[in-house]
Amino acid sequence: MRRTLQLGAIGTAAGVFSGLFGVGGGIVMVPLLILWLGYEEREATGTSLAAIVLIATVAVAAQALYGNVRADYGAAIGIPAVGGVLAGTWLQQRIAARWITLGFAALLVGIALQPLL
Repeated sequence: MRRTLQLGAIGTAAGVFSGLFGVGGGIVMVPLLILWLGYEEREATGTSLAAIVLIATVAVAAQALYGNVRADYGAAIGIPAVGGVLAGTWLQQRIAARWITLGFAALLVGIALQPLL
């Protein structure tokens, strides 16, 4: 029961960030799954991606109600992203988990610093 509540809290936080900023999966869920629930990096990534399907579907519907969705631009970004996902997943399986963690940490630091620069 406790783990289910923790997963629910992580999902809620990811949903709020997704609705506010268009992010939530990787930036919120992956670190929380690792730090709070002890998931391994690869398991946290896969779990996050599964949740993103649901989050993105609801977020797109809600944003569409406000007229904020450009489906043509979304497809222009999303279709090539499929190739990136396949390449990234292939690469992730071949890199030591430590390097994945360090790379993810560097990405988060870069994202945090970007608005300040």
